[in-house]
Amino acid sequence: MKWTDLLLKYLQPQYKHRFILGFVVVVVSLAVIKRFTSEPQQTSAEVSVNKVNSLSSEEKRIEEAHEHPEVARRWKDKKHRILSVSSFKNTFPDMNDVQLVAAKRYGVKPVRNRAEAEHRMKELVYVGSDPYFHVDPLNTSIPYLVPRAAVLVHDIGRAFFDSLYVKGIPLHKIIVTSVTRTKDDIARLQRGNGNATENSCHLYGTTVDICYNRYKTVEPEDGPSRRAVRNDSLKWVLSEVLRDFRQSGRCYVKYEVKQGCFHLTVN
Repeated sequence: MKWTDLLLKYLQPQYKHRFILGFVVVVVSLAVIKRFTSEPQQTSAEVSVNKVNSLSSEEKRIEEAHEHPEVARRWKDKKHRILSVSSFKNTFPDMNDVQLVAAKRYGVKPVRNRAEAEHRMKELVYVGSDPYFHVDPLNTSIPYLVPRAAVLVHDIGRAFFDSLYVKGIPLHKIIVTSVTRTKDDIARLQRGNGNATENSCHLYGTTVDICYNRYKTVEPEDGPSRRAVRNDSLKWVLSEVLRDFRQSGRCYVKYEVKQGCFHLTVN
């Protein structure tokens, strides 16, 4: 007998109740078998643990890097490359008139001479000694800034340290070459430098010059010397740091070609 004939037979009224009963028995049997043979459902906590345990390809590379120093070095170099900026001139274009607005807003009243400066120290803070930057011997400025600017230079020096560290470069301090100037300092500069402006941002205690062609190596006096690093490499790293501070609105920056420095004012 063909299966079609058998199906037609059971669809006849006298066999219909047998067909329905058999169908119900089969469905119930399958349900019972599935209940006792299927895997138990995972709780939400177990699902979370499994997600953590199933690492992505990137996480596996990081885990492998912790176990193998050579792989760690390569991964670190790949992740923290020196990128610098596309153009120093275009990235740091802030001229004196732009910086002067911020200098007058956050700065102090210009100081006439060193004698007057001695009586204005309550408005300024000393920046001649800091673990994250070095101040050159100053002939035409004094090592004092308004607190807002002092914090800025400290933060830049610290960020420069952090950036060098993650890139695997020996630590160096940035060098500050000019800080706050008195009106007498400006007058002396104008006699020897025609480009020195009378209304300089340095008068307000908000502005510093950071040289980009010299850096102070951080190394123990009695310990081994650090490996040499090209000034160009350090300049590229510093430019990345200053770009980030400028983009975050912390400061204005002008790239000075002849003076060999970044001229920046707190914002």
